[in-house]
Amino acid sequence: MRFMMACAVLLCLAGCSNKSGIALNNRQTVIMESPVLTAGIIPGSPALSVDQGRKKATLSLSNNQPKPIKINFVFYWYDKQGLDLLPFAEPRTVTVPANATIDISSLNGNLDAYSVRVHLYL
Repeated sequence: MRFMMACAVLLCLAGCSNKSGIALNNRQTVIMESPVLTAGIIPGSPALSVDQGRKKATLSLSNNQPKPIKINFVFYWYDKQGLDLLPFAEPRTVTVPANATIDISSLNGNLDAYSVRVHLYL
């Protein structure tokens, strides 16, 4: 009985260990409220590059409707541990023309910038 209890305690402790940092789902790079999709906006995935020594994230937005759609967006940058990088970007607005695709982007001069997440809302 004691052996079983000791094993249970060890299994619990082993399950509690993890690497340092914040648990982020790296596949969830675009967060959008449901009205964005209903409005006809289809986002791509953010692409990261380097532009004059700064990290650059670019995201394509496609509008499959016969009218222009106004979208608000914010880019959130993270380091390798999943921690937010300061300063936070200001929310911006763009109008996606009817039946067209445009690119939105964000630059970050922080050398620790590792990943990005984009929030889209109307």
